Parts: sequence; structure tokens; C-alpha cells
Amino acid sequence: MTKQVRAARTRRALIRSAAIVFEQHGYGQARLALISSGAGVSTGALHFHFENKAAVAQAVVAEASHGLLEVSGSIRRRTDTALQTLVDTSHALVDLLGRDPVTRAGFRLSYGGERGGEPGLPAQWQSCVGELLDEAAAVGTLVEGVSRTDVTAATVAATTGFEVLGRCDAQWLSARTLTGFWRLLLPCLADPEVLPLLDPSGTTAAMEAVATGRPERETYGVGATAPSDPLPL
Repeated sequence: MTKQVRAARTRRALIRSAAIVFEQHGYGQARLALISSGAGVSTGALHFHFENKAAVAQAVVAEASHGLLEVSGSIRRRTDTALQTLVDTSHALVDLLGRDPVTRAGFRLSYGGERGGEPGLPAQWQSCVGELLDEAAAVGTLVEGVSRTDVTAATVAATTGFEVLGRCDAQWLSARTLTGFWRLLLPCLADPEVLPLLDPSGTTAAMEAVATGRPERETYGVGATAPSDPLPL
């Protein structure tokens, strides 16, 4: 394994470990020593990659942001309409929020204002929703007169609200809950000729995008066994 590959692997392990530590302890109480030990490296290795805790948090948000862009782009290539892309992307996002600590931490750090210069994940999601609704309107698949601003607000509020509620009850971050939301909203949103073609439960594009988009996140959590080969700088 080359030095560059090892360094990249170490950095990914530190980002994932940091996400878990931030989630468990909050940004204020998170310690760099716990982040480094969770990744199976020394504190010196952490400082090689990140100047301080704020830089680590910024990297977590950036990684989550990049992941959301990858997933949304992959889904768009696999779906036929902007509205189905919107539904599928929301399902992928909720799935990631339910099981990926980097995505969860990215959103929570954005809420908490500890993200440095990175764009907030809720703002990024809002922009994604708005762009897909604009695309749907341009090709005439929205109900005439529907407010894209109102639909964007409802969608973002519901999905990010599910993340907050899901911290205490995992059912809020279930496909069933999100499917119910789309069953209510789509008849008010989609043109009657388009509505029968839409699947509120999401298509296979959503899960395929999640499954293929971030394979490197399968590794180390806090307290996990370090990989068999050491993770140098």
C-alpha cells in the first residue's frame, strides 16, 4: 500500500471516528484523543491531518456534503423524472441519516454552527429540493399554480425534522414514515397524468446509490478494532 493510500485511509478513519465521537459526546465535549484512538492511530497522526477540532468538524461536514452530492447525482442518472428523483433522494438521505454517522454528524454540526467555512447540510438539501422542483416545473409535471417555495419548505422541514425525532425513536427515520409523507404530498404536487407513474416508497435507484456511493465508510467506529495493517500518517 502506498504512502498516499495509507494517508487517505487514515484520514477517512479519523473522519468517521470524529463523527461518532461528536454524536456521542457533542462537539464541545469531544476530545481529540478519543477521536484518534477510535481510528486506531496516535494523536500525532490526527494533527498531521487536522490542525484542531474545528478542522476535524469541518472535514466531517465536507465529507457528508460530498456524500449527499454523490448520492443525489447517482439517483438522477438512474431515474426518469425530477419528481421521482426528489422522492428517491429523500429516501436515500433518510436511510443515510439512520445508519451513517458521518451524514448524521454533518447535519448536526451544521445545526450547531461548528462547521467552519463549509456549507450547511440543511441548506445544501434545500437547494437540491428547490432545483429538482424547478426542473419538474420546467417540463410541466407539477400541478399548475403549486408554490415551489412552499413545497421546498415542507419537504426540508419534514425530512430534517425526521432526523431530530429519530434521535429518540428510530421509526421516524424509516422508509415507512417517509413513504407516508410522500403519499400525502405527491397528490398535491404532481400533475394528475404523472402521479400514477411516481412511487412514494422510492425506486431501487435510491438504495443502489447508497450501496455503491460510499463503500469506504464500512470501517472503523469508536472503540472498534484497528485494521490488521497499521494506519500510518
